This record gives sequence, structure tokens and C-alpha cells, in this order.
Amino acid sequence: MRAGLYIDGFNLYHAIDDLNQAHLKWADYWKLGEIIIPSKSETLVKVCYCTAYYPDERKKWRHQQFVQALKIKGVDVQLGHYVYEDVDCRECDHAWKKPTEKAGDINVAIHLLHDAFMDEVDHVYLVSQDSDQSATAKMFRAKFPNKKFTTVAPPDRNFSVHIGDHASAKLKLTPEHIERCVMPEILVGPPAARRPREYTPPEGWVHPDERPK
Repeated sequence: MRAGLYIDGFNLYHAIDDLNQAHLKWADYWKLGEIIIPSKSETLVKVCYCTAYYPDERKKWRHQQFVQALKIKGVDVQLGHYVYEDVDCRECDHAWKKPTEKAGDINVAIHLLHDAFMDEVDHVYLVSQDSDQSATAKMFRAKFPNKKFTTVAPPDRNFSVHIGDHASAKLKLTPEHIERCVMPEILVGPPAARRPREYTPPEGWVHPDERPK
């Protein structure tokens, strides 16, 4: 079976951020897909990562390096955007502009369903807790009764009950899954991608692939 992994970037990012292990943010999502699919019965043919660049220069640079690293690994990156929305505080009458991410969840839905309609995948894995994606799962199950849909919970997060209602199976990511996917400091491009210093592993950390068996 041809497997595709579809990732709500911010949903997964915030789950990893809450683990308080910054080096886990520098993870290879293609490798993650290979780890979680059953290798004897499925072949990973697509990893789609949906995200947007936050309007802060340092954060944007880190994110750009990460996106380039994923592209080098073969991940299909779909970028949304941010808009500034008016926010008012009723208690102090203060008003400000709040950056709000747009198109990320829509990109996940349309690319997942597009690949199914084009018969490019037989089994989709969706990494998201966003209950809005229950509509995606419902449409998928209605249109493709012979294909499989697995809902994937980010590390230390619960499944979305609403997505699960339409899923064929459930799979829970762990911090260990992400740790196994940590990439080297530099990935050769073109252009090359360099790990931001904020994602440097702690002193003494050894990649799981290099630990004694």
C-alpha cells in the first residue's frame, strides 16, 4: 500500500515545544513517516507538511532553515500565511493587532483529499488534533471506502474524538519517535540548511541511531 503522511505543522510544533526539548524541533518528518508506517506492507510515497512563517525575523529564519531541511529530505511543504487581526481588551480598552495563521488547516485538507482523488495514496496518516479536520476524515471515508485513514496524535496529546469517529485506526506519536528523527547540524542542498543554535542538542546527547544496542 502507498502511504501518505499529512502534518498540521503548528499542531505538531506546539506539542513538541511543550516537551521542553528544543532539539526535537529539528526533526526529519520523512523519516518519521517511515518509522510509523508498517514497512512490510506499506511504502511511504508522500509527506506533506503544512505551515506558515510567523512575522518575526528570527523565528522566520529558524523556520526557513527547517523548511529547507525538510525539502532536502523530500517533504512537500505547503505554506500558508499570517494576517493581522484587531483585538480589543474589554477591561483596559487597549487595542492591538494580533498575527493569526491562515490556510494551514485548509492546505492539509485539500492536499490530503487531492492525493486520494488522484489515487496517489492508499493509506493516509493525519497528524492533527484539530477537530475541524473531522470534515476531512468524513469526506475521505465517504469517497474512498477501500482506502485507509489513520488519525495520528502528536506527542503527549490526546486524539481528536471527532476525527477518530471517521478513522480506520489510531496511532500515537511519542517523544521517542521524534527523537529518532533528529537531523544533523547541516544538510547539503542546494541550498544547504543549517540547524539554528536554539535547536542544538543538550551536551552529552547521543542520537538514538548511534547508541549502543
